[in-house]
Amino acid sequence: MDAYEYTELLKELQIKMDNITGVVEPDKLHQRLKEIEELENTSGFWDDATNAAKVQKEKTQLERKLEKYDNAKNSLDDAIELYEMAKEEEDSETIESLFSEADKLQDLIRTMEIEVLLSGEQDANNAILSIHPGAGGTESQDWASMLLRMYKRYAERRGWSVEVLDYQVGDEAGIKDASILIKGENAYGYLKTENGIHRLVRISPFDSNAKRHTSFSSVMVSPEIDDNIDIVIEDKDIRIDTYRASGAGGQHVNKTESAIRITHIPTGVVVQCQNDRSQHKNKATAMKMLKSRLYELELEEQKAAADGVPKSEIGWGHQIRSYVMQPYQQVKDNRSNEAYSNVSAILDGDLDKVIEDVLISQNRGDS
Repeated sequence: MDAYEYTELLKELQIKMDNITGVVEPDKLHQRLKEIEELENTSGFWDDATNAAKVQKEKTQLERKLEKYDNAKNSLDDAIELYEMAKEEEDSETIESLFSEADKLQDLIRTMEIEVLLSGEQDANNAILSIHPGAGGTESQDWASMLLRMYKRYAERRGWSVEVLDYQVGDEAGIKDASILIKGENAYGYLKTENGIHRLVRISPFDSNAKRHTSFSSVMVSPEIDDNIDIVIEDKDIRIDTYRASGAGGQHVNKTESAIRITHIPTGVVVQCQNDRSQHKNKATAMKMLKSRLYELELEEQKAAADGVPKSEIGWGHQIRSYVMQPYQQVKDNRSNEAYSNVSAILDGDLDKVIEDVLISQNRGDS
């Protein structure tokens, strides 16, 4: 990188930072934090535990957003100021150091850009992610288990926690179904991009003739909704089935019918939970999963109406990404139109750039 390129980069990053400032509105965030501090000092505030917890959650989110914003802005301001000083003093060592840190500065501003895009009503929430293999038996079930591992590794990389809600073992390999709760800041905001059909092309490890196979699995992501969001589910609209839990889980597995499956008859949505020994707790979790899924469906319908696109075109039949392992190595996302050669790393959870590219392209209206 030379002096001209670095100067142009700083100009570009300054424009982006100005746009970020306009969206974040740090003065308003500081004002809201001041209001929260005054609330905390009022008599009776801590008596209402539910409201206090809600306000504390908002406070934490505001503080984190401000911290990230200040970090990005201060880093850019420091780079600009230091560069001007180094030019005046002809300090080539400092200038070379700034050039070497350019990529890191770009990544910092890009990360803040993504944070700004995650401003949806539920983006800050935890995410409930479900994976269902398509037709194809063992092939698709194995692909579903690969996706489950990918998302678990992605969560681990980001410092998020994962709770398994449901896990149905495949007949020979892989999984028939799985649902996990991913807990972390902006988990739903990031993972909502994963809704849709995922396609795998590879030489099948289950084919003695070593032929190339194509497998499909669907991924559904819903926000873990708060109790204050009113989703009405009438008893007449649901069917509740119990069954014996399968897979790893202790001595109660396959001995008690603690697992719960709930079918929402009007929409055909099915959720199931077997992560607890208590049937009552599994039912409560399954109902929460159902509410989250119905909420997500409502969001999809609203988006379809706003975009003028029939819901079927943005639902289950929409292939969003292909993972090709043979005859070449490439992951191609159909929304961002970007291709990536690091297939193994992506399948090992290195999803940040893939997801961020989708978020940016959707914000530009490219998809």
